[in-house]
Amino acid sequence: MAKDPVCGMEVDEKDAKNTHYHQGKMYFFCAPGCKEAFKKDPERFLKGGPVGMM
Repeated sequence: MAKDPVCGMEVDEKDAKNTHYHQGKMYFFCAPGCKEAFKKDPERFLKGGPVGMM
């Protein structure tokens, strides 16, 4: 299981429909909204872990 870097929810990598590569690493998201938030400002979510959507 992977952790969604935006909301902190656990995501099964095998079934994940929302993924994104960033700096050579694959990230997994629970929903399209989390993926889009991450794409807009990935460093915000990578610095301190999940912060939730605003």
